[in-house]
Amino acid sequence: MKKIDLLYGVLIGIVTAALGVYLYMEFVTDYTIEEGFYILKSQGQLGKLIALGAILNLGVFFLLLKLDKEMMARGVVFATLLLTILTLFA
Repeated sequence: MKKIDLLYGVLIGIVTAALGVYLYMEFVTDYTIEEGFYILKSQGQLGKLIALGAILNLGVFFLLLKLDKEMMARGVVFATLLLTILTLFA
């Protein structure tokens, strides 16, 4: 059961980061999601956008620790590491 909790944590981390990217694009910029991705990709700023979206993973990590879901919290950390690698190449 612990391996499935790790997978759930990874999925939670990726969805949370995507939600963070969406919220940033919606409330901070004047672009739509599609326009924003194209513009930021052409400017070389897409990695920074992904990093900003991953900030929400910090809150989710501590929430899962408070709920005694250590393996899910590890999955969130793993998802954050995956997003870091993606940021390096974006």
